[in-house]
Amino acid sequence: MSNDSSTPPSTGALAGIRIVDLTRILAGPFCTQHLADHGADVVKVEPPVGDETRTWGPPFKDGQSAYFSGVNRNKRSLGLDLASERGREVLFRLLATADVVVENFKAGTLEKWGIGFDDVLAPRFPSLIHCRISGYGSTGPYGGLPGYDAIAQAMSGLMSINGEANGEPVRVGAPMADLAAGMHALSAILMALIERQRSGRGQSVEICLLDAAISLLHPHAANYLMSGKRPKRTGNAHPNIAPYELFPTANGMLFLAIGNDRQFGRLMAELGSPETAEDSRFRTNADRLTNRPALTGTLCTLLADKDGTALSFQLLKAGVPAGVVQEIPEVLEHPQVRHQKMGVEIDGYRGLGVAVKMSRTPGAARTKPPFLGEHSRIVLGEAGLAVGEIEDLIAAGVVVAR
Repeated sequence: MSNDSSTPPSTGALAGIRIVDLTRILAGPFCTQHLADHGADVVKVEPPVGDETRTWGPPFKDGQSAYFSGVNRNKRSLGLDLASERGREVLFRLLATADVVVENFKAGTLEKWGIGFDDVLAPRFPSLIHCRISGYGSTGPYGGLPGYDAIAQAMSGLMSINGEANGEPVRVGAPMADLAAGMHALSAILMALIERQRSGRGQSVEICLLDAAISLLHPHAANYLMSGKRPKRTGNAHPNIAPYELFPTANGMLFLAIGNDRQFGRLMAELGSPETAEDSRFRTNADRLTNRPALTGTLCTLLADKDGTALSFQLLKAGVPAGVVQEIPEVLEHPQVRHQKMGVEIDGYRGLGVAVKMSRTPGAARTKPPFLGEHSRIVLGEAGLAVGEIEDLIAAGVVVAR
């Protein structure tokens, strides 16, 4: 694995942007880690017991869970009791120099504490951008109810289109609703920062898990809205394209994603069966969809004795979309993945790399995920609190410091 930790924060595209991160679990921390990877100063404000995911294991290493470590690097941790009045006053000190505050409390929690955006934060900090991540939004019949990834996958229809044709709905293995909400939150924050350059004003943006999951329904929702036909589960097959699914080879499963007739012709040529591309049943994508069972049988026969790994590289070089199914250990050791530096290591911490590659201001994994309250004294000192005041807050249990 590569080590990108030598890149200093000042080189990131978001250097100089200060984020107060009040989020926990996944969607929010996933968003703020991306901001931190690209140079933003992210202060993770945690309750005195810490982010719940600190306990989500095993595995653990050096007292940190893998779940927490995966989405909280490049951040500084401040343990702070926001349920207390003194804790909220400390938060105001932090927000005085912040550009963005991100939170995923249950809707109404900040208002209950007297720190709602519209009534308190916006008038007091007019340039502050507030990002809320919720389950269903703040209003409507489900507004303010708690949200969970698997429930969002179920309610959004994602589970209804995932699974074998004759099987039950299946949850997508990765927490897609949470991850999509985190990515939408990231883009919303960046858009609000750009707009603020014109107006000088902050604003509140909200992303909910249900909306984020629904936004992933392409092309199934588009097909339904045009045809009126209820989408069906198709397993690994595509509802609009053929061949576009998994096929067995001599040493593993190969995914073919043939998007046009030219690619199909090249596929058949590489498989030594160019005449198949001229078969009247398979000449166009519409023909191939109509005759999918016959096409599948033909391809299974042609691929049965092939080395899937070698063939996938051969097909890609010929312009035919193909890839073998890899498990995570093999993915992380793949030569292209290593070339792209999608694995990083910092003093014993191992994590995924930065997916966005920028030529002048590259992102980087610079610091390990923090321990609870590891930076409390430093962050509060930067906010202007005197040493005695900080120690008094720690003694009172308002602040947790490691």
